[in-house]
Amino acid sequence: MGNHAGSAVPVEVEVEPMPGYLELITRASTVMLGAWSDCSSCGLALSKRTLLDNAYITWTEIALFFFCAFLWTLVRRGLTESLFKPLAQSLRLLPKDAAKMPESAWKLVFYTMSWSYSTYLLFFTSYSFFSDPPSVFYNWKSGMSVPTDIAIAYLIQGSFYGHSIYATVYMDAWRKDSAVMVVHHIITLALICFSYAFRYHNIGILVLFLHDINDIQLEFTKLNVYLKSRGGGYYLLNDVLSNMGSVSFSITWFWFRLYWFPLKVLYATCVSSLQSVPNIPFYFFFNALLLALLLMNIYWFLFIVVFVVKVLKLKEVNDVREYEEEDSSKAAAKLLREPWAKNDNDDAGHHNSAQEKHVQNGVTKEKHL
Repeated sequence: MGNHAGSAVPVEVEVEPMPGYLELITRASTVMLGAWSDCSSCGLALSKRTLLDNAYITWTEIALFFFCAFLWTLVRRGLTESLFKPLAQSLRLLPKDAAKMPESAWKLVFYTMSWSYSTYLLFFTSYSFFSDPPSVFYNWKSGMSVPTDIAIAYLIQGSFYGHSIYATVYMDAWRKDSAVMVVHHIITLALICFSYAFRYHNIGILVLFLHDINDIQLEFTKLNVYLKSRGGGYYLLNDVLSNMGSVSFSITWFWFRLYWFPLKVLYATCVSSLQSVPNIPFYFFFNALLLALLLMNIYWFLFIVVFVVKVLKLKEVNDVREYEEEDSSKAAAKLLREPWAKNDNDDAGHHNSAQEKHVQNGVTKEKHL
């Protein structure tokens, strides 16, 4: 199955303790600088030769990738039209929530499925990648076979992120971080494709496991935000679940992406990889992509900090990445173009705000954005 415990190298048999941040920074920087100084022949010529000698991927696998990416798009459109949109209408969601609900429902379904499969591979099989991250490189060989269960996970995830690049631009609601999200999907897809081709699939499963759980919690929280005010009423259960989801999301984001990810994955790829496989192919390329992924995780954590501050101030739980000011700016632009419509808009505005105050949580209450 996997390449883990039972290595022939004596020093790698025992499980290494997980390092701290300081050890990660000092050892990783020392090892990487040493590798860079020793690489006298590094350059485009060596990279091209290394790519040709170590990348293994078939035309059948490439065709499967594009077919499944197209299939995900069809499945999402089908579920949106036949299930998610009718469900939003039957629940009588607010128009702005009904427009975003299908996206969150789709992502919740996918990430729950994909993370459950990654969890199964890491904790219910013989793979020891989570408890012993350096084991991902034990017995590594160029062009080694990929176990079928891991190959399935790669096909699912790779094709989904191929679909997601298209979906972020043409299907999802555009947000403040959507451009960063497209970059994230491109980097993730590059990591998936290249790690598969170079047979770094073991570490790839660990990376996917550490990231998908947060997407589950994010979409679960957003769905409950949409559901708490529906049909002109207020639903306490969905409000409580949205707040519980936001707290859980914030904690696990730090724990999985900013604690376990650097200390388990980056330490293994920066330090342990060269210990197990000297001159491992594309060492700097893969670590650069993983470091870029870490920087994006930190970037999004800043959004989470703002989000938590809003919750602590007892404001409504909303996605801080949304362009909430869009409606008001459009209204202002209309007044500039049609000043004669001012009185009608003012009257309608007072009427609508009074209605919003009346239905907010069942009592007269100001709405905080």
